[in-house]
Amino acid sequence: MSFVVAQREESKLPGRRRLSEAELSILLDSHTRALAGKGGKLAKLPFVDFSGFDLSGRHLSGADFTGSVFDGAILTGARLDGANLSGCDLRRADLRGADLRKANLRGANLSGANLSGADLAGVDLRPGVVAKPHPTKGLPAVVEESRAGAVDGANLGGANLDGSRLDGLYAAGADFSDASLKGAVLYDSNLKGANLSGAFLARAEVSGATLDDAQFRGADLEGVMLAAARTQGARLEGAVEAPTRDVIARAAKLVEMARAHDAWVGSGGQAGAPACLDGADLRPAADQLKGLKLTAISAKGACLAGLDLEGVQLQGANLEGADLRGASLRSADLRGVRLPGADLTRADLTGAVISTLTLAAGRATPADLSGARLRYACLEGARLAGALLDGADLRGAKLPR
Repeated sequence: MSFVVAQREESKLPGRRRLSEAELSILLDSHTRALAGKGGKLAKLPFVDFSGFDLSGRHLSGADFTGSVFDGAILTGARLDGANLSGCDLRRADLRGADLRKANLRGANLSGANLSGADLAGVDLRPGVVAKPHPTKGLPAVVEESRAGAVDGANLGGANLDGSRLDGLYAAGADFSDASLKGAVLYDSNLKGANLSGAFLARAEVSGATLDDAQFRGADLEGVMLAAARTQGARLEGAVEAPTRDVIARAAKLVEMARAHDAWVGSGGQAGAPACLDGADLRPAADQLKGLKLTAISAKGACLAGLDLEGVQLQGANLEGADLRGASLRSADLRGVRLPGADLTRADLTGAVISTLTLAAGRATPADLSGARLRYACLEGARLAGALLDGADLRGAKLPR
């Protein structure tokens, strides 16, 4: 396997050593064996020059890369969960789809990096005291400096930053479109001019943050206290706020209607009653619709964002234009469903059946997702035989293999 894009004999970065392809292969293979409990040794590679290396798909969980340089390195799909990347220079690195869960990125520089679709849940990007090689003595002598984390100009479209620590982060002009930042801490961070269109910011802490000129079109701002942040020039048109008291009160009745529909389907029309949920806001229902038999229900334009609908039966249902962003539809039966123009951004459709529904001999109707938005949705293990996907937006989606 090749690790290097542009091989150099010696590092041009003062105080950083450059490994040969053979040396790196030995160290990382040993790390992989250690992770698998087959001997080996976990990689400790501080102050190394990895710029230009191709480490795509490598299993680097828990490795120590403190103070190393990955400028322009290729790390697409790499496993870096729990890795120590504090003080690292990751400018312009390609980290698309990488796993960085709970990684230590304190004081790291990710300016201009591509992190689209990456998993950064629980990541720590707070300011850190960074140890640097001494400018004249090199290693092991070091000097220390305080540095804030930086992602300015970076692409974090569709990334998962749930529960991350982003205090003091410099993220001016960064692209967080369709990213999930639920419960993220953004105290005193700078997101001036950032693109947060369609982002999930529910319960994010933004006290002291600079959000001037930021774009929030279609963002979920439930529980976000924007009054505690600077928002001059911020564009909030179309942002989704928390359900009102009236919506919460209405949701209980809507859940009763859905359960009556479940009874109607289960009894072959002998009990319950068919329901119509067109335009309804069902967000307060949380997981109360999970596993219900909602065959042939009409919920056109309904808001089902963030709901747990695992195992739900929606054969032949009409969900045209519905908002299903971030909803869980794992193992759901969606045969013959109508979802044209629906928004399923970041929806979890793992193992869902989204295929043709046979109605009778010689009669069948396909699942219709034409024009649907499926950006960064998970469709792994889903069955899509015969599904109509004309004009569907599948950018960043994880598709069936």
